[in-house]
Amino acid sequence: MPLYRRKPFPILEKPDDLKPEELVFQVRFTKEIFRDYREYLKRINLYRQRVWTCKSTGKSNLTYEEALVSEKQANEKVQQFPKELMEPVLRDVQFSMLPLKELVITISAKLQERLLEGTEIYGRKNNRIYPCKIVKVIEEEVEKTQYHVAWLDKDKKVTENAVVSGEDLIKKKLPFSRDVLKSFIRESTVRSVPWVLHDKLAVKYGISTNLPEELIIKLSPKRKLPKKDKEENNGEHKRKKPNDDAKPENIEPIKYPIDDLLVKPAADDPVFTPRPQPNPEFNVPMECVGDLLMVWDFCSSYSKFLNLSPFSLDDFENAICHKDNSNILLIVESHSALLRLLIKDDGDYFIALQKKKRKLKISLVTWTDYLCDFLELISNDELSTHIPTIKRGHYSLLDIQAKINIFIELVAQVMATDVMREKLDEYIEERHELASKKRGEAIEENKKRREKKELAKAALNAKEHNDSVGNNSNDQNGNVAKKLEKTSPTLKKHISENSGKKQEKTSEKDVKKSKVDTDSTTASIKVSNGKGSKKSTDVEKKETNDIANIEQRKEFLDREIEKRYIRTNPLGKDRDYNRYWFFRKESRIFVESCDHKQWGYYATKTQLESLMGSLNEKGERERALKKQLEKRYKKISSEMQKKSKEAHMIQMEEEAALRRSTRVRAAPRDNPARAFLKYVNKLKED
Repeated sequence: MPLYRRKPFPILEKPDDLKPEELVFQVRFTKEIFRDYREYLKRINLYRQRVWTCKSTGKSNLTYEEALVSEKQANEKVQQFPKELMEPVLRDVQFSMLPLKELVITISAKLQERLLEGTEIYGRKNNRIYPCKIVKVIEEEVEKTQYHVAWLDKDKKVTENAVVSGEDLIKKKLPFSRDVLKSFIRESTVRSVPWVLHDKLAVKYGISTNLPEELIIKLSPKRKLPKKDKEENNGEHKRKKPNDDAKPENIEPIKYPIDDLLVKPAADDPVFTPRPQPNPEFNVPMECVGDLLMVWDFCSSYSKFLNLSPFSLDDFENAICHKDNSNILLIVESHSALLRLLIKDDGDYFIALQKKKRKLKISLVTWTDYLCDFLELISNDELSTHIPTIKRGHYSLLDIQAKINIFIELVAQVMATDVMREKLDEYIEERHELASKKRGEAIEENKKRREKKELAKAALNAKEHNDSVGNNSNDQNGNVAKKLEKTSPTLKKHISENSGKKQEKTSEKDVKKSKVDTDSTTASIKVSNGKGSKKSTDVEKKETNDIANIEQRKEFLDREIEKRYIRTNPLGKDRDYNRYWFFRKESRIFVESCDHKQWGYYATKTQLESLMGSLNEKGERERALKKQLEKRYKKISSEMQKKSKEAHMIQMEEEAALRRSTRVRAAPRDNPARAFLKYVNKLKED
């Protein structure tokens, strides 16, 4: 099988509990079966990446399918490998410590030099070349091998026997390439350096599977030194003894996240909260919970398209479990809405109704007839057994599993209709448009933000430049004043006398002017400060409004995308592969076990926070799950709080009613568990 990043990649086995009628997704070239489309898509995308290596040839940067084709071609070549050469090649491969390239060169050279019994080649006799066959290999000397050969005529009949040296024989080119030999070695071994053969091959050709003693010593992590070496290195060991406890320097730190099952407790871990136990209490049997959620999610998410007023999960669950023989409107309208869509599609169901001359209007009285027609059409043996009971008007007496299975079949048929597919295509296109609009607005906003930062930075630089220029001019004025101070006393006296006379004349004018200037300056500062503060307040207010508008726009686009519902995806998985689900119109988080058999739920904000606090971000699955929970925390927690408040209010009202005086007869309160009986389909078509 192809290698993933040069490591073996296990193929998923077929589920044991797979039913013949179950709809699944299968990978064409591996025959793997997936129940979940998202998991199937994830695996397909992995197979399409160029991260695969052909195990037989070592070619890398292939897709999985390309690696499979490469392996198939290599295996076909390996099948053509000469059988008479298999045993000697495998003996040379077993426990060899050479790299593959060197091993292939060594074996090729050895095979080129060594001739095997039964090989037909050409030899020299009487200075002429004749065909011959190796009868026996005579190893008299290590460096010089002789061969007992039989000389052949044109018809390959033996004419004469003789003993010749290897130099008199003309060695042929090997009947295979080095690439074929590489593939043969790879296919025959389970590991490399030392190369180890598959047990079956070793047994077949009588090759030892016991590791040689020299290899055991070589591969042992703690080899005993000879006594002489111990004495020579004794002083060195003593010097190094204080550093024996030092930590190894070559250990690389683990790069997180990694697979959750490989994560081990560490000193730098935060304090994790204990994970709360999901509540396993449901009215329906545990094996029906997943199907119940799927049917309810479909009906509530496509309620407008089905012309079916949405209802809560609790109401749907209670209606399914209700055993009263009367028609429950929620159940009747749910079946009728799905059947109407099948009629609208003009498919097989529509044709079957026309053959029976049924009216195309389903009512409270006739809905069971249309349901029975549907069950007869699909020819499901298990569901067909319930037709007589339904025809007698005892639908409510069916067991819960049967009721849910009927709904499952109806939803599956509706999903396959052209009408439904057109709607899904429309939603997908609209979601793409909204998503691209959202991306475009985000890019534009980031561009504006960058430009704003650049302008602010430029203004700051200009201000710093102006400040530095002002400081330089002040320094120059100071220098002039110092120079004047250093002038001669006579010059100072002359200047002071002349300036004194002028000063007496202008002093009165200067006093008046300075007073006016001071007043005007103070007033202008006050006005400018007032204008500046008002301007800055307006700017801040505008920025706040802009941010609020951007957030509102983003939330609006998110809501519009959410309205175009395609399917509900799980929030993620935890360490043990348990899945976590949150549905748009339900406040709880549902937990599905890895084997799809157990369900539970979290219903309070405290449980949600405890769950988030228990997730270890060093694991790939729990990091992704925590990220999704943080992303949707606001929505999930608000839904949970809203539901908790409603439940608390109902409880308070019930307790208040019980505390009332028995002399005051109060109107009986409605039981929330029977709220489904008041269901009315306001979206029903007339």
